[in-house]
Order: sequence, then structure tokens, then C-alpha cells
Amino acid sequence: MSEHAHDAVEVITTKRDGASLSESQIDWVVDAYTRGAVADEQMAALAMAILLNGMERREISDWTAAMIASGERMDFSMLTRPTADKHSTGGVGDKITLPLAPLVAACGVAVPQLSGRGLGHTGGTLDKLESIPGWRADLTNAAMLAQLEDVGAVICAAGDGLAPADKKLYALRDVTGTVEAVPLIASSIMSKKIAEGTGALVLDVKVGAGAFMKDVDRARELAEVMVALGTDAGVRTVALLTDMETPLGRTAGNAIEVAESVEVLGGGGPADVVELTLALAREMLTAAGATDVDPADKLADGSAMDVWRRMIAAQGGDPDAELPVARESHVVTAEAAGVLTRLDAMAVGMAAWRLGAGRARKEDPVQAGAGVRWHVRPGEAVAAGDPLFTLLTDTPERFDRALAALDGGYEIAAPGSSYDPRPLVLDRIG
Repeated sequence: MSEHAHDAVEVITTKRDGASLSESQIDWVVDAYTRGAVADEQMAALAMAILLNGMERREISDWTAAMIASGERMDFSMLTRPTADKHSTGGVGDKITLPLAPLVAACGVAVPQLSGRGLGHTGGTLDKLESIPGWRADLTNAAMLAQLEDVGAVICAAGDGLAPADKKLYALRDVTGTVEAVPLIASSIMSKKIAEGTGALVLDVKVGAGAFMKDVDRARELAEVMVALGTDAGVRTVALLTDMETPLGRTAGNAIEVAESVEVLGGGGPADVVELTLALAREMLTAAGATDVDPADKLADGSAMDVWRRMIAAQGGDPDAELPVARESHVVTAEAAGVLTRLDAMAVGMAAWRLGAGRARKEDPVQAGAGVRWHVRPGEAVAAGDPLFTLLTDTPERFDRALAALDGGYEIAAPGSSYDPRPLVLDRIG
């Protein structure tokens, strides 16, 4: 395409005025922005126009293809087993990737899980794993392929070569109020996952207070767009809409979520974490054509734990090492007896973030030991004086702001009150 096929103002005004962008316009602007020929302020204007006016399915598909074309594509066809991956749109206490990848690998399907770091109230898988002494997130493509063949699972950082347009645009959206645009969310996620080369993909689209998508209709729209993008690209894609009103499990943080994940791999752990891990594992195995094995058996017989240990060790980690523990703790107790009827995932996520488990800017460090442990889940009874939360941090001056985040984030009803839980899996698309 010639350098002067289009210009940025023409592309911006087309979308500003509510018209559809042509494939040629999209290819040009994504390529020019990646090369630096389109300025950040111009792409910011275009992103805002997309947020306000939307995109047709064809435009989203073209945009995704242009983002993929900005970098390399990985190829796992030489592996001796099929591949499947999972992507979560992010939640609180969402440590599912940690037990899921080794579990699916134990069932004979390789899992190339390219993960990210946390920003804001949602935790990052790599931040969690980096709390394990020695564990490394950065692998070469060759090392990743070797580990997939040998161990069957890898969780690592995406290399700079995959969809570099997305990396640049993601950072821009974050500072220009355009993160919420469904076409840009869908193309961001799917360009990386398609370029990654997995044969099957299961999307975990979170819905509720602690999720990016607060209502089911918008979550379903996003899921449908992403499933269509994956299917069009030849990736067997399915999405589950899952509940994020209440945080998952009983911990939100880094090291404490690793410990909870290891409990799940050991055949225990919180019931909701086990339920969602198994639901996603079954979808991944079905999409990869491995329907002759029940993942629950692999949790029970210890083989998923064996893969976890090998996966951690392969990336330099010590699976037997003591995990970091926060230096300071603060316990919040129940003022009266009753039944916990609400635990707001956003409140818990904000508290964990303010304690140091997350970051405000992508260059910020995180504390491995920081986070929130909740001792009671919705539907459970408490007595006056019982612990509700333990807040964990190395920097005790953070407690006040974390407590402020939790204020109003939970409700305790009178003893004997009934509680009607939302199902964990709300819908399936694909």
C-alpha cells in the first residue's frame, strides 16, 4: 500500500461522521500508527470516534486482521498434541489460569497461555506467578515451544513481536478514556490470541460489579463479537459469561492467590474456584477434540499438581519454596451476628489494589504478599466479633484507604436471612 493511500484526518472524520471505514483505510491507519506515521493524538481521536459511533462486524474483523498483520504469528502445528487457550476479561480473585493450564495439560491438550500484568483493581496472572521465588515470565518462542512439548503448559508474557499495534493502542486507550469501546476490546484480545496460534480458545467474559462489563447484555455483545472473530480466523472459539458480582475464592492478591490455586490442584480449595476451573477445562478439552477424559479425575489423582510443579520449575521457579508473606495485617470483624448477603467484587479489588497488590501505572512495582483474604462468603453465617477480612500489606499506612474501599462493600443481614446466589456460569456462546 502506498504511503499516501490515505491520511489520518480523512480516516478520523469518516468515523467521526458515523460512516464505516474501508478495509484499505483500516489497513493503512493501523500500519501507519504502528510505524509512528500517525500521531498518538490522531489515533486517540479515532479511538474516541470508534467508542462513540461503533463499528460494524466487517470493520472489527478488518481491524483485528490489521493488528495481527502488524507483527508475527506463532505456529504450534509441530506439537504432538492439540492446543487450547483461555482468556479472561479480568476480575477479582480470578486465579483460574493457575490451576487451569496444568489441569488441561494433564488431560493431553497443550496450553500456550500468554498472560499479562494487572492494572487497577484486576490482578495480573504474571504478577501472581512472580511471587514464586525464581519464576520467570519472559521466555523465547523456542523455549515456549520446547516447554509446551515437554510439560504441556506454559504461562508467560507475550513477546514484543505479537500484535505490536495492540501494545501501542492499549496504552493509548488507557489514558484517553476509550478502554470501554467493544470493537477495540474485542480486536485487542482476539488479535493477540489469533496471532498466538492456538487451535481452540475459550473466553471467560466476566459480568458484574468487579468486571469490566457490568451488565449481561454488553457482556454478551462482546462475547458474540469475539467468538465471531475467532471462528472467522479458523480458531474454534466459545465464550462463557461468568459472574463477577462476588470475587472468586477467598483471596485477592498475588502470593495468597497462588496458595489458593495450589489448594485447588491438591484436590481442595474454594468450591467456586473448582467449579469454574472445571467448567473452563471441559470447554477447552471439547474445543480441542479431547472429550474422552474428565478433568475432575486429574485433580483427584494428583496429575494436575504434577504438571503444575514441572511448569513452575521449567520457568526457574521453586514449587516447594515458601511464598512471600506480608509484614503487616489488619483484621476486620463483624459488628453483629447475621448472614453475609453481599460481597462486592469491586470493593474487594480496590482494597487489594490499595494495599499494594496491584498498580496504578504499568511501571509500578507490586507487593507479592499484599492483598485481602475474606473469611466469609455470601450465604455464610457470622457471629459478632468473627473475622470478616484480613488485610495484608508491607506498608501499614495503606490500611486506611483499603478500609475505605471496603466500606459499604458488604452487607450482613439478620440471622437466618435467606441468600439466593447467582449461578457462576450465566450463559454460553458459540
